[in-house]
Amino acid sequence: MIVLTLAEVAGAVAGRLVAADPTAQVTGPVEFDSRKVVPGALFVAFPGEKVDGHDYAADAVAAGAVAVLGTRAVDGVPMVLVDDALTAMGKLARAVVDRLPGLTVVGVTGSSGKTSTKDLIGQLAVRLGPTVAPPGSFNNELGHPYTALQADPDTRILVLEKGSRGIGHVRYLCEVAPPRISVVLNVGSSHIGEFGSVEAIAQAKGELVEALPADGLAVLNADDHRVRAMATRTQARVVLVGEAPDAQVRAEDVLVDERGRASYTLVTPEGRQPVRLGLTGRHQVGNSLAAAAVARELGMPLTELATALGDLGLMSTRRMDVYDRPDGVTVIDDSYNANPASTSAALRALASLGQNRRTVAVLGYMAELGEFERDGHAEVGRLAAELGVDRLFVVGEPAAPIHDGASGFENWGGVSVLVTDQAAAVDALRSELRPGDVVLVKGSRYRTWEVADALRVEPGSPVAGTVEGDDAA
Repeated sequence: MIVLTLAEVAGAVAGRLVAADPTAQVTGPVEFDSRKVVPGALFVAFPGEKVDGHDYAADAVAAGAVAVLGTRAVDGVPMVLVDDALTAMGKLARAVVDRLPGLTVVGVTGSSGKTSTKDLIGQLAVRLGPTVAPPGSFNNELGHPYTALQADPDTRILVLEKGSRGIGHVRYLCEVAPPRISVVLNVGSSHIGEFGSVEAIAQAKGELVEALPADGLAVLNADDHRVRAMATRTQARVVLVGEAPDAQVRAEDVLVDERGRASYTLVTPEGRQPVRLGLTGRHQVGNSLAAAAVARELGMPLTELATALGDLGLMSTRRMDVYDRPDGVTVIDDSYNANPASTSAALRALASLGQNRRTVAVLGYMAELGEFERDGHAEVGRLAAELGVDRLFVVGEPAAPIHDGASGFENWGGVSVLVTDQAAAVDALRSELRPGDVVLVKGSRYRTWEVADALRVEPGSPVAGTVEGDDAA
């Protein structure tokens, strides 16, 4: 963060100083976890039903915090008092961004793939200058300003993921840190239960391009018609990315190897270059093209860009993490979260890795689908059957429509089993798995990762209950 006096902090957030020296300087980070406070920091105290940050205000000051940004005074603690700490944090982030004229803010949104794409953009951007990108999915009203506040006078590129659960959410995040480059990946059914329709989701995602200045850039997925249509909603320049023939940054001659890694010819107005990704999943082609378009705008030459794309890896945990066990079983841990679009992409990656091998999918509940919940789950089950997944384990009764969708698919040669919980899924895998299998674990945040963790055996350990030979597949 840039250095600010407490008077400047109070002015930025429309706050009032209490027991605080207005000339004292905040030289450290802004933190809302008192355990992370270091000398010079500003501690933000959020009130809560179970944990109230104000109860840790004195501890934060003892650890070196210059003051506490909060909603009520604490005896003996220098305070910046505001009506709402979260809103104030957003205002402070905007004040910091406004004082960094050399900063380029990149915003990324989409129904799926935004965290992975944000990671890819961050890895490319750091080659071009000091970069700040958020950890994991820090994409909401708290994580967004928290990340922006990490920018300092040396920062040249700030990469921000923008999540949304309603109309106006993305617009608000853009007010906190106005983007100069906006990336929209896709419009799907993630959070459709809260939005009500895919059209409403498209309206919300498009707020990211509406926030651009005239000299900004909108990077839009040419292969998604709803995203492509957002070109009419911005005054900025537009670059289409994808595999469509008219995309300015596109992939041609896409091939996928036995490990699910794609290679393609990168085509830009500057020329053509071969690219070989180290990422698993064909869907990473689109994500990498979006990242390439951003890097191109930031000034990366084509030859360097093609090489850099091949060096990209995923920074976030439990997202297409592919590893081989000592017994020859390959595991795809994509258990961080799930929606119909991301689960479909993961199933296609499983099918790609599973050529000439037996494929097993462990799929859990996908949250926030509202009235589309049953159809969304059933669609995923049908796709698993259509792709020829050999063994499907559906975890928990709420996810049962996945089982129904797969079981009702005509001429599917596989088997679907509905298990009660994660422990039952682990037991089933231990009795079913055999060397050479490829296993996908995918679900929303309902402890599905426990299954993936159970599959991480120690080197040299056998699979408990391994079945030798063939069985009905």
